[in-house]
Amino acid sequence: MLGGSFRDFAARLADSPLLQWFCQVGQLERVKVPAKSTLQRFGTWLPEEEMREVINGLLRKAGEAICDGKQVLDLEAPLDLSTMFLDTTCVKANIHFPVDWVLLRDGVKSLMQSVELIRSHGLKSRMCEPQEFITKINRLSMEMTNTRRKKNGNKERKRVLRQMKRVVTVVRAHARRYHRLLDENWRATDWTRPQAEQVLKRIESVMEALPTAVRQAHERIIGERQVANDEKLLSLFEPDIHVIVRGKAGEEVEFGNLLVLGEQSDGLIIDWELFKEEVPADTRLVRPSVERVEDGLRLSLKSLVADRGFDNKTNVKWLEGRGTFTGLCPRDPRALRVAMKDEHFAQAQRRRAQTEARVAIFKNEFLGRPMRAEGFENRALQVAWAVLTHDLWVLAEKLREQRKIREQKLGQAA
Repeated sequence: MLGGSFRDFAARLADSPLLQWFCQVGQLERVKVPAKSTLQRFGTWLPEEEMREVINGLLRKAGEAICDGKQVLDLEAPLDLSTMFLDTTCVKANIHFPVDWVLLRDGVKSLMQSVELIRSHGLKSRMCEPQEFITKINRLSMEMTNTRRKKNGNKERKRVLRQMKRVVTVVRAHARRYHRLLDENWRATDWTRPQAEQVLKRIESVMEALPTAVRQAHERIIGERQVANDEKLLSLFEPDIHVIVRGKAGEEVEFGNLLVLGEQSDGLIIDWELFKEEVPADTRLVRPSVERVEDGLRLSLKSLVADRGFDNKTNVKWLEGRGTFTGLCPRDPRALRVAMKDEHFAQAQRRRAQTEARVAIFKNEFLGRPMRAEGFENRALQVAWAVLTHDLWVLAEKLREQRKIREQKLGQAA
């Protein structure tokens, strides 16, 4: 919820008695605050599948009936989990705009910084200073930027790109040699093998992605040919992100992963899924989402409400066949006018408008702007943590409102 880094939170935890009480680290004789690395381990020790079961357990308790005059979570009444409002959004990756030649610059800088790190630990092979290649690629990047202002801009762009490709070829050869040097002689440094492996993996990942970036830049700038979205390389460091075209105002195209979110009437998120491999159509998300909710919460959904992107005959027929109220907004305007005459459907669609705000709250206040996690597995885990934090926050707000109402009633009675 605080939206800061692990380092910032460790510093705030050491300074705040309130946070120490909340995290149960405050003691009378001493206060032992976990460091940033310990906090990071806390944030990644539980797999995403187990996090989902923890969240489902919390939701099931919120929906349990009152027993012996008391609800399990001290709610005045159990929450209705049988109605779901479904929507999709894009979880943006923490990358810059994927310009083709900028990817080449990023690759050269990353490889030369790795080489510079290896040289600083005593392993050297004959080459000029790595900083010279970084300076050269930065100069070519500035030239590429300024080609737009020149008369023969297209020719200049092609000329500069050819020079950048030559720099990339030389840099990859140096990086390959230093990779082999570190792999064979890591004992001559002050690194352990796992520390050396981190540098080796960094070099390997960039070297594997650079040929694709070069080919993509060649196709688009020199060949002047389009590259299909599913073939585009968007980042050297985040391979599992996609181009998502949603046509939103101000953001027609986004880069990241598709996220489906389902909330219930009180705002609790009861279903979520972050997609790694593809960007499926909304119509294909209805049935898996319903099945996830019913399996996790051990109930039967009575209503499903969503926008027109989820509507098709197959989904409507499947929902009606199982006795679930179908609140999918029709694509056909004439069918929508007819459906809005039904008061139950019209009320469900008016409530569905709040789901857009729920998605914005979840993304901006709980996932972070931008989300700091790197790698798809870490992003999926952070989404699960954000769902847990969000639902605890909603439940806490609900308990606070109920307590305030009870106190007002007691005051009026007195």
